[in-house]
Amino acid sequence: MTSQQPIETLLRLMAALRDPERGCAWDQVQTLQTLAPYTLEEAYEVVDAIERGDLDELKGELGDLLLQVVFQAQVAQESGSFAFDDVVRAICAKLIRRHPHVFTADGSLLPDGPSRLSLDELDAQWSLSKAAERGAGEGKDLLGSIAKALPALTRAEKISRNAARHGFDWADAESVIAKIREEVDEVADALRHDDRDHLAEEIGDLLFAVVNLARHAGIDPEYSLKKGNIKFERRFHAMAALIADDGGSLAEADLAAMEEAWQRVKRSET
Repeated sequence: MTSQQPIETLLRLMAALRDPERGCAWDQVQTLQTLAPYTLEEAYEVVDAIERGDLDELKGELGDLLLQVVFQAQVAQESGSFAFDDVVRAICAKLIRRHPHVFTADGSLLPDGPSRLSLDELDAQWSLSKAAERGAGEGKDLLGSIAKALPALTRAEKISRNAARHGFDWADAESVIAKIREEVDEVADALRHDDRDHLAEEIGDLLFAVVNLARHAGIDPEYSLKKGNIKFERRFHAMAALIADDGGSLAEADLAAMEEAWQRVKRSET
């Protein structure tokens, strides 16, 4: 084992786990479909480790995510579809193709060094490359075939960003705020009519507008909502602790008492 490169060891272990006679019963029965949720879960755990700044845990989580790539490549190889090396070749070819300002067509570095493009120019170049690969330039998908499995906030940001590349966008963040106020009024109107389907649609429009505000402000909406969740959880637990310190309990406190404790928590944080 020690003479092998680490990736070779991992590939060998995965093949052994999938061995129909001597492998692991759980690993043997997995399919691409059953593995998909684990892949998503591992990706979220990678992001969580990054956001907490825990580099030691990040190392382990990246390993778990890499295992999912190796696992699925092994399953695909057994069906004759592709192997792990094909996955690596594909991403290498894509990196070369999408970085013409750094590489020649054969993957060599440009002899005179990288072209000095702005970040906006690089973003536009990347998008054009993706559109060409997916045939979006032929009108198949003007918004760039955005994966439907993405979290809704992330997908909304990508949809709106791609629409903006076609010139369909608000002029600035203030214009988006005006749109948000309009959408709030429409949500209020839908509430009065007691139509749940219409209400869900209007709330969706409101959320989409808020995502666009985040985009114009240069804020990742998923990250922003995560921060909001964490803040609410922290304040809620602190509110309950204050009520308990005053001799009460959350179960017995009325809304007025909870609001008073909530405001005390907010004041203590500022």
